[in-house]
Amino acid sequence: MGRPTEPFFWTLFSAGGMLAALVLPAVCFVLWIAGPLGWLATPDRAGWLALLASPLARFTLLALVALALFHWAHRFRYTLYDGLQLHHLYGLIATVCYGGATAVTLVAAYLLLRLG
Repeated sequence: MGRPTEPFFWTLFSAGGMLAALVLPAVCFVLWIAGPLGWLATPDRAGWLALLASPLARFTLLALVALALFHWAHRFRYTLYDGLQLHHLYGLIATVCYGGATAVTLVAAYLLLRLG
């Protein structure tokens, strides 16, 4: 019998929730409120490309996207499983949720690698 994967997904859920709660509101405020109101200067396209030229910045952005996606996947999985009582689709729901999060993470990684 193999090792259970549940603790791994709970760790991703926790990390994604923490980042979504602490980092995403600040990013949204800077990009969508403070920038358009003129409180802060937001970078243009060249500025964003210069920022994303750094491998550390790309990795950080990818980690933020990936963890937020896995947080969503875990929450959605248990909403379907416990909330809608779809116990008979346990394996399919887990595969679709985590597979979708993995697929979108891979697309994000590909797009970030193409920027460099």
